[in-house]
Parts: sequence; C-alpha cells; structure tokens
Amino acid sequence: MHQHAGPPCALAAELMLRAAESHGFTHLARFTANLCRPIPIGTLEAAVEADYTGRNVGHFRALLTAAGKEVARFTAVAQREANVEISAALVDQLPRAPRSWVESQPIRFPSTDGSLGYADLMETRVAEGTFFRGPCAVWFRLRHPLVAGQDPCAVARVTVAADSANGISGVLDFSRYVFMNNDLTINLIRPPKGEWICVDAQTSVGNTGCGLAEARLFDEVGLIGRSTQTLLIRERG
Repeated sequence: MHQHAGPPCALAAELMLRAAESHGFTHLARFTANLCRPIPIGTLEAAVEADYTGRNVGHFRALLTAAGKEVARFTAVAQREANVEISAALVDQLPRAPRSWVESQPIRFPSTDGSLGYADLMETRVAEGTFFRGPCAVWFRLRHPLVAGQDPCAVARVTVAADSANGISGVLDFSRYVFMNNDLTINLIRPPKGEWICVDAQTSVGNTGCGLAEARLFDEVGLIGRSTQTLLIRERG
C-alpha cells in the first residue's frame, strides 16, 4: 500500500533544514522532491548530505529509500538569514490569501478509499473554489505530528500541504484520468509563521499527456512563496 507523498517529503525537508542549520543556514529557500517510485507505507530510510556550503548559501541533497529501493531524491538551497532594511511598503504590498482560515469553510480532504491516511492527518478549510473543479485555495493544518513527540518545523508544514496542489485544483474527471505529480518544487521568500498554510492552486493541462500545477503559498501574515508540480496525465484503463 502506498501513501500520499506529502508527509515523507515534509520529513525530508525537515531533515535537510536541520542539516542546513548545522552550518548556520536557517532559511530553506528552495526545496525540490523528485518522486521516483510510489512511496510505501512502512519503514523508510533517509540520508542527507551537503553538496556545497559557502558563507551565505548551502546546497544539500537527500535520498529516501524503502526496502533498499530508491523512492525519492531531494535537493535544497538554504540561506543564512540577515537583517536587511526593506521599505515597509514593499513588504506590506505582498498579497494575502483569499480568506483567512477563520473565515474559510471546514471540509474533510477527499479520500478515494476511505482508509486512514492523509485526510486524517490534515485539517482543511476551503478559502476559495471547490475541490477538483479548477482553481482552488485551501488552508491546511497538521492534526498530528509527523514524528510522534516532535513538533514539525515550519517548512514541513508547508511541504505536507503543497504536495496537494494538483489534487485540489484538478480540472480532469478523476474517474477517467490519472494526473499524478512526478516532482514538487517549493520556493520560499521567508520562513512561514503559524500552524496554518494556504495553498492557492491552479492546474494547466496539454494534449501530450503532460501538465503543470502551480500554487501561491500563504501563512496567516501573507505570501510566503510558490510551488510547482510536473504532472503525468493518462486515461484510466
């Protein structure tokens, strides 16, 4: 049995941030997951290495394996944070989510088979749009820790939500088509704040079996970054 890629990607992001912090880089500016195989529900092993560390920027990679098989590869760019004087007008003009999580409608994340899984891990509220009917903005909050007894870091909260962008903004009939993501890239302009993350997503499709899901990412303060997912589109059967 396989699992939603969001939680294991989030764990990889957290491990890479820890590795980066050991070098003084506290902001994970870019995180990319390359999904090689379906990720099983079971024991996973992760290995993180530093490819390059400079004065202000570090490049890291990680490998996730299950039963000796590679299931995902990850790369990340981490930066050293610094106090930089920026005009308040520039910071304040950044967009905000369509609605706050308080104003948004609670809804259970759809589950295809009703089994215990991602839908039980995440609390979701729709800020704009409708699941699986085009552009859609959804607030996500972890109901449970990714690892028992440990609070997830802010980047993990973003990652576990962002991997759902292609699902919430689907434009194709799920009973007729498969539109799975082969990767996930997240770019962040600052560390997120709070437990709630909003994914404001839209999906674009072509007639060659390829597509793209892209999203604006928000916390309760405003825009924190963007994500993209490369999609493989096939007709069922």
